[in-house]
Amino acid sequence: MTSLLKVMYARRILAACARQHSSLTTELIENMDKKATWDRFYAENNRTSSFKNFEWFFGFDSVRHIILPYLQTMSHNSELLRVLDMGCGTSALGPCIYKDSPFPVKVTCADISPVAVHLMQEHIRAKAIQPQNLSSQLEFIELDCTQLHSHYGCSSVDLIVDKGTIDALLRSKEGKDKTCLVLKQCMKVLRRSGSLLQFSDEDPDARLMWLETEAQEQGVMSANVGVQEVGDLRGILYYCYQVTPHPTVH
Repeated sequence: MTSLLKVMYARRILAACARQHSSLTTELIENMDKKATWDRFYAENNRTSSFKNFEWFFGFDSVRHIILPYLQTMSHNSELLRVLDMGCGTSALGPCIYKDSPFPVKVTCADISPVAVHLMQEHIRAKAIQPQNLSSQLEFIELDCTQLHSHYGCSSVDLIVDKGTIDALLRSKEGKDKTCLVLKQCMKVLRRSGSLLQFSDEDPDARLMWLETEAQEQGVMSANVGVQEVGDLRGILYYCYQVTPHPTVH
């Protein structure tokens, strides 16, 4: 992660905090790997009685054309597709996948912050979203993304969506070591036919090499990595990186 990208990312966070009336600035930028930081962030951004989703980067409508067709390629009859929104915060991404997917899905929205999880549980309970497929399920859980194995078995998840979680860890002072662990956890819990869709503003020249290197586990796992443009949103070019596990055959 170059210094220039870090500065640009920090400025966008500061702008987002200002729009949401949050007093978190430097603390958030430097401690995005800390549970306490996110607890405070979501508590401060929901001090009013009117709940509002907080979206990092962009909302579901910007990536609907990527996620829903991808689910279609994975759909098998009436079996529930297991989808994980990793580091969901108070984003509407997971609930929108649940609501708009014509295929049966079990969407798990997971975050390290119990404050964010509680806010979303209360919001969805009050809103009572009706899914397009009546077999679909939605849940919110507190989960550290470095410990996905504590909730999922090996090769049990069809799709993991990461909208800014690994980016936040990469750009925090002490989070870089955790990113490799998170990526390896994703590879272990994904089915062989499953994928991680990682949304980021980092240029492919840097991110592709990082993903190809860190997703590998010598003699155990490699990964196929691809990329496509999401588009230019508010002057920033975003990408979708697709990482598919490829177990090593002995």
